[in-house]
Amino acid sequence: MPTSLELLEAEAMKLPEAQRLLLAERLFQSTETAAPLDPAWEEEIRRRIKQVDTGEVSSRPWDEAMAELRTRFG
Repeated sequence: MPTSLELLEAEAMKLPEAQRLLLAERLFQSTETAAPLDPAWEEEIRRRIKQVDTGEVSSRPWDEAMAELRTRFG
């Protein structure tokens, strides 16, 4: 007999991909702790934010980037 987890997983797999991704994100976020970041990571985050703010680098929408990756590697 399947466990509750197996039944839940089977039902989740019936969802469309976008909803499964949203569910996965919500489940992951529910497990995150508020542990402090390593100072090296904090500095890296500040450096990258500065690069975006100054125009040194640019960003693009997630779906556009994923579409390109799927085309290249899919």
